[in-house]
Amino acid sequence: MFPIRDHNPSGRTPYVTYALIMANIAVFLGYWNTLASDHDLAVFFYVWGLVPERVLAGQGLPTLITHMFLHGGWLHLAGNMLFLWIFGDNLEDELGHGRFALFYLACGFGAAALQVAADPVSGAPMVGASGAIAGVLGGYLLLFPRARIDVLFIFVIFFRVFSIAAWVVLGVWFGLQLWSSASGAADGVAYLAHVGGFVAGVVLTLPALMRRGGRGYWAQNAGAPPHPETRYKITPTAIPRVPKR
Repeated sequence: MFPIRDHNPSGRTPYVTYALIMANIAVFLGYWNTLASDHDLAVFFYVWGLVPERVLAGQGLPTLITHMFLHGGWLHLAGNMLFLWIFGDNLEDELGHGRFALFYLACGFGAAALQVAADPVSGAPMVGASGAIAGVLGGYLLLFPRARIDVLFIFVIFFRVFSIAAWVVLGVWFGLQLWSSASGAADGVAYLAHVGGFVAGVVLTLPALMRRGGRGYWAQNAGAPPHPETRYKITPTAIPRVPKR
């Protein structure tokens, strides 16, 4: 299941979201095709990724920021940027450009803090924007729990787009992160960083929700965004249908 878009238009140009996407892509292109071997890439990640044992020893403190702009491959980058593209503009619209930039970095710090606290002697570098982006998801869920998200569902040869409430999509995503971290999944994904970023995003967005009336803000529109939703026109496929006989 892949979120592909939401029905929640933003009222202003999300300059910070665009800048973050471009920065992540530019940094990735800067090292992915220039490092000569997997060994060089591993060394690069160790130097610029977040290594818990190094950070707790007071070394590599800049990696608290630099690790958010590194990715382990094209799919890693594309998935993170897709989520940032879908959900970042609305949160930036609500928080403002400067506050959203600080919010993003703070969520990244929160994600790193939980991962480091859980495994302080780890020598494995953590890379990726997913912790910070998890914070964006948490903030989005708090402000727009019933915004509609279009999700592409793929099952073998079955493809279909479903429109699902944000609380379902993001709630399931967060539940999977909790389950994966609790089960000790050994796939190299820092699930606790996702959990930490998501929780940080919820906590940091609470003041914005309270300024809008708290539960009253939800009640005004039953949790949906306080403006008309985007409507997408579905273009019929050009593939002819062959009826059964």
